Amino acid sequence: MTEFLTTPQGRRIAYRQSTGAGPGVVFLGGFKSDMTGTKAEYLHDWAVAQGRAFLRLDYSGHGQSSGAFLDGAIGDWYEDALAAITTLTKGPQVLVGSSMGGWIALLIARTIPERIAGLVGIAAAPDFTEDSMWADFSEAQRVELAEKGRVELPSDYSDEPYVITRRLIEEGRGRLGLRAPVNLPLPGRLPPGTAHVPAL
Repeated sequence: MTEFLTTPQGRRIAYRQSTGAGPGVVFLGGFKSDMTGTKAEYLHDWAVAQGRAFLRLDYSGHGQSSGAFLDGAIGDWYEDALAAITTLTKGPQVLVGSSMGGWIALLIARTIPERIAGLVGIAAAPDFTEDSMWADFSEAQRVELAEKGRVELPSDYSDEPYVITRRLIEEGRGRLGLRAPVNLPLPGRLPPGTAHVPAL
């Protein structure tokens, strides 16, 4: 059953949670994905079969949560996930991040390492706004982003283009996670994917 949490920033976040043993598992989805995707559903079924606590959520502007997707950025989605984890779970958690969710998981693990038992990435995409999107923009696209505040990219997953906002790129620069060594007191695996645009 879908429930809702209001974050300290006033965003209304949809989530689904099942009880069970710890460490709990938290699934963090990818760019423009939601908590009803195949990876989230698979992990939910696995957690139930294992009797393990499980949490998944829709970031603001995603799925059933409040807000418009184009208004969001990495920091907002990190704050959403952090609020859900700190409010709704107890004890150690294993973070499973898909694509962009791998970046969110890394940020959370650095913020509350004492609550994180492990970190797993599925085609993890830390820093993708800078190292994939911005790095691959043509000069014309960079000018368009600066002048119009947005640029459209073709999507491999939909007929609708990805609309990338200037705020997404600029705010992401303040959240980059791989510019320095990652020193965390926990096991972690963040294997990268091969696609330039994060998988849904």
